[in-house]
This record gives sequence, structure tokens and C-alpha cells, in this order.
Amino acid sequence: MYWVTPRHLAGDDEVLAERIGDALAGLGWRMWPTSRHTLLYVSPDGLCGAEWILAAYPFHLGGLPVAWQLSARSRATSAMTEWNAYFTPGVPYEALADLLVAIDACEEPDAGLAGPETVLAALTARGWIRDVDRPRTTATDSGFTSSVSLELLPPLIQDADPRPDLMGWQAWAEPVLGAPYLWCASFSASVPHDVVAAFVSSLASPVPVPRRTLPKSTEGRLTVVHHS
Repeated sequence: MYWVTPRHLAGDDEVLAERIGDALAGLGWRMWPTSRHTLLYVSPDGLCGAEWILAAYPFHLGGLPVAWQLSARSRATSAMTEWNAYFTPGVPYEALADLLVAIDACEEPDAGLAGPETVLAALTARGWIRDVDRPRTTATDSGFTSSVSLELLPPLIQDADPRPDLMGWQAWAEPVLGAPYLWCASFSASVPHDVVAAFVSSLASPVPVPRRTLPKSTEGRLTVVHHS
């Protein structure tokens, strides 16, 4: 077992489904297998959902298949979700688990008064650097391997707001410039900024995380604090 930092380059240890499933069970979310060979979790109030969709051959972000889709609705009986968030394999499961705790704590998952600065402030508090050209929308880690940016939504990202040219938070890790991404995440336009801030704050945390398997693409960029 290795304890490594930075977290945003640690990968998911190939246990993303299990760790997040355990986190959801701990929060009291109910789970059903679906006919599409996915696992659907629903929060106790019926307002939030999380689905492991990797086996259903989902769409891709940055060339990587989507593994988890999170959603929220204003009423449990509503067929329309207010917002969605998508995560590929490789995303550090600690950051996704902390995001789920933040979502579970929201009394109204579709309502948020915080602005984009909340997300950027969470990152700069962890030592990330604002982009010189886009200081109000983009921040990068000090090693320039990961970024969080408010961008035009990629194709297939679903949101209750039907307007075109919507902006949503995008995050990714690219340990080697021009090489395949380690992971990607996409938040639709209506995801509350404080919910995104919970994800990025955990993502940028300096606290070492345990891993048995280290991503090959991060060789030389991960620091092993200690191992057992």
C-alpha cells in the first residue's frame, strides 16, 4: 500500500465502482441493478441519483468512457433532472465521495446561490494557480498537469436549461502534455457552484491517499509519502 500525493494524479486504484458504492450505501442511498447492466443508486429523499454506467457503453469525455453519472431533480416525482455530472474512470474516488457527501447535505440540490468564484477560491486555497488569460474561469495545479475550467458544455451533457452555448465546469488530468487524459469530469450548466467546489477542494487536497496501483502516466509526478 502506497500513500501518495498529489491526489489529482493518484488515479482510482481500479476500485472506483466499489469505493463509491460503499460511500453511497453509507449515506443510505438505495441501489437497483438495471436492465442495461448498470447500478442505479437513489438518495433517501428521491431527489438525487448516481448511476454506474460503464458496462452500458456510455459516451466518452476526452477519449475516456463515462463511469459515473450523478443527477438531481427538484421533485422526486419529476421525470426531468435539473442537472447532471459525469466522471470517467481514473478520477480519485476520494474527491467523488466528498462530492456525494456535499450533494447529500444539500436541502435543495437544484438550488445554489454561490457563484463561479466559489470554485476558483477553493482551488487557490489549495495552491492552484489561476490562468493568466482567464483568471475568473480557469485554474491549474502548480505542476500544470490538471485543470478546472468553466467551458462550453461538451456534446451529450444534459441539463434542464435548454439554451444553447451553455457553460459548465470541466475538470481533467493530463499528466503528460499531448498524452491520453488520466481522467475527465463534466458538470452541466445548472450544477450549483458550491457542489463543484466540494469536488475540486477534495481533488486538490494535499492529504496523501492510499493506493495499491499507481497510474503509469504519472510516473515521476507522484510522490510516495510512505508505504506499508
